[in-house]
Amino acid sequence: MKTTSAAVKLLIFAVIATLFTGILAVTISNTQFVDTTKYRLIFTDAAGVLPGDEVRIAGVRVGQVDSIKLYRGTLAQVTVSVLKSEPLPRSTEAQLRYRNLMGQRYVSLTQGSGQGGALPPNGVIPKEQTQPALDLTALFNGFRPLLRAIRPQDVNQLSYEIIQVLQGEGGTVNGLLAHVASLTQTLGDRDQVIGRVIDNLDRVISTIDSRDEEVSSLITNLRSLVSGLSGDRKAIGDSLVSVNQLIGTTNGLLSQARPPLKDDITQLGKLSKVLAANGNDLDKAFASLPTNFTLLDRVASYGSFFNFYLCSLDAQIGLPGKVSVNTPQIVNDNARCKE
Repeated sequence: MKTTSAAVKLLIFAVIATLFTGILAVTISNTQFVDTTKYRLIFTDAAGVLPGDEVRIAGVRVGQVDSIKLYRGTLAQVTVSVLKSEPLPRSTEAQLRYRNLMGQRYVSLTQGSGQGGALPPNGVIPKEQTQPALDLTALFNGFRPLLRAIRPQDVNQLSYEIIQVLQGEGGTVNGLLAHVASLTQTLGDRDQVIGRVIDNLDRVISTIDSRDEEVSSLITNLRSLVSGLSGDRKAIGDSLVSVNQLIGTTNGLLSQARPPLKDDITQLGKLSKVLAANGNDLDKAFASLPTNFTLLDRVASYGSFFNFYLCSLDAQIGLPGKVSVNTPQIVNDNARCKE
């Protein structure tokens, strides 16, 4: 009798445990036991979407994601199951949205413009009627110039507060909001800087737009230059080798010429000192050069020879015995000699 009672209790416990396990499994897997219709949604990017994610209409769950696969090499095909009691029109638009801060997504279906009847089972919603989820990486990269103005300590503290909130410590919400307010206030204080950046960027874009022909010509010429350099890369490489050899030869030449050059520089310093010490004499010599050159030009003005005109002549003749005899001085009375 006791054995039978224990067996009955064990059987009841096993049935209840199996029932609750089944309910838990159904809840976790989002399994539906109602009639559904499959549709195919074409997205340009379905990153983060997983089988079992919810499909909602006006925030109400009406289905789930069945599978995701590559479509035509560059697109993503998301197959969903929607309650048969909620037929979709052909104008239905689909958008991937964030379900929570953990990155989970869901498919939001909305009524599009136009009339076209109901979408048949296994029908396709084209990419023109779908919109991928917001790329948070691109969003944060866009805010990178602004975030650089914030101290790393503030960013770390803000990240810590967010983590605490995600871990269930709701008491840090006030601190999180305070840091967000501080962040927005900092950005607000820099609105003039941001405005000037936007204005300058607008001027740059306007200038580029007004000179689109010059910019196009510049790009074309730059492409031609790069193509020319690419075509002459062998010659450029050979010239670099030759330049290397020239540098080596020049280095050897300078090594040999360095001692004589050093001596020349030393002597040049001595010459400079001598010239500086006799500066007055040099000035007088340079001052008399024009007059002397004029007289020299007059002497050689008749041809490639010197023409002399004697105005006076006297001579001194040396005789043996260290005796010198002076001749009478001959003087020419011509008017030319009186100049």
